[in-house]
Amino acid sequence: MGTSLAPGIRLITAFSRDSWYRGFILLLTFLFYTAYHLSRKPISIVKNELHRNCSGVIRPTDVNVTNNVTWCNWAPFDQDNYNTLFGVLDNSFLVAYAIGMFFSGIFGERLPLRYYLSFGMLMSGLFTCLFGLGFYWNIHSLGYYAFIQVLNGLMQTTGWPAVVACVGNWFGKGKRGFIMGVWNSHTSVGNILGSLIAGAFVSSAWGLSFIVPGLVIASTGVLCFFFLVEKPEDVGCSPPQHHSPSHVANGSIVAEAADDAGGHSEAISFCGALSIPGVVEFSLCLLFAKLVSYTFLYWLPLYISNVAHFEAKEAGDMSTLFDVGGIVGGIMAGVVSDYTGGRATTCCVMLLVAAPMLFLYNHIGQRSLGTTIGMLLVCGGLVNGPYALITTAVSADLGTHESLRGNSRALSTVTAIIDGTGSVGAALGPLFAGLISPSGWNNVFYMLISADVLACLFLSRLVYKEAQGWCVRIPRVRGYKET
Repeated sequence: MGTSLAPGIRLITAFSRDSWYRGFILLLTFLFYTAYHLSRKPISIVKNELHRNCSGVIRPTDVNVTNNVTWCNWAPFDQDNYNTLFGVLDNSFLVAYAIGMFFSGIFGERLPLRYYLSFGMLMSGLFTCLFGLGFYWNIHSLGYYAFIQVLNGLMQTTGWPAVVACVGNWFGKGKRGFIMGVWNSHTSVGNILGSLIAGAFVSSAWGLSFIVPGLVIASTGVLCFFFLVEKPEDVGCSPPQHHSPSHVANGSIVAEAADDAGGHSEAISFCGALSIPGVVEFSLCLLFAKLVSYTFLYWLPLYISNVAHFEAKEAGDMSTLFDVGGIVGGIMAGVVSDYTGGRATTCCVMLLVAAPMLFLYNHIGQRSLGTTIGMLLVCGGLVNGPYALITTAVSADLGTHESLRGNSRALSTVTAIIDGTGSVGAALGPLFAGLISPSGWNNVFYMLISADVLACLFLSRLVYKEAQGWCVRIPRVRGYKET
């Protein structure tokens, strides 16, 4: 009587070699971008420690105090204009990130992704650690911290175009919305871990709130160098199908096959990428969607601390609920858009519902702990859902659009254009929040609601075309496609 295979071996053999490699690449790129976001989050947690009300803090006997309210603050953030100075730090990073993103995709197409990502993560780790070392080196220069933020912002641009290009190389369109919705939870997971790690050290030694995340992202850079596989063909796996079989009749699959066989891999121009149908609309929509998302990323802990009167660590922990909601919202957006074939419509509906939810959160969100938790989860899902869908599945759809005839190298540039435009909004949101917040948090929320409505307006043409397609009963094609 033959012996049966062990359960673990049966599990391994149940999946093909291609499936194991695809799962491995998905996990690896998930870890990479989790580390990128993990290293961005500490600044929003540490703000509450750099400037706080010191009147209730126990004062050491050897400290000469001239002001009972500000003696424990970290200069130069001990002044009345501390919100403006925090805005300088935020925008030093975000403006550099927005500008660098437009060039990052161009480099990403022309350099090996493994080297590009490894270098970016190692350098991001270095600059994140240097920010934290300012605590131990007793540096009180705004210029030092702003300069580190600029360099870190430039290095962080290496991540997104490269990981999306890599995942796009390995996965076809069939379940792209769902797969990338799950995969894109790395953004929220990174934010949550970054908040928890920074919160663990913020009250005792805030320098470690940066140094530990810096070491984490540097470590993932080493992991990338040793294990990342850029394309399925590099390890003998079959490449994915990027277009629906329904397009065989017009020759696009044949053209794609011919181009792949002939080694068609010219890097697309910036103007060529802009001419792909849908790129401009989704880019402008993401500008306003990311404005809302990044305002929450950088200012939510401070808002919770100011309005609900939580300590820095408690406010940071509470803010992670927004990202938990974002995980669910991103997955739901992917599933719904896969099923309906309406990427633009899915985004538009979520953005429209988000606007009144933001209004309610500002007015009733702090009445009780249960209300705060519920509203943070709902707002996180509605705000981050469209943002996640556009930066992942939509970018990959457009980067492998049938008009490109199989030129997969365009994916990095298209991703960089969409996310680069969005990053302009990411820079403007925290800047406007810093300028508006002194006049009251209500005005900040009115700005966020207006941004959500504008994001919807930029998608109106695409929503109309998707609705037309459903009305005339065009056979549904999964993913966004404009004819």
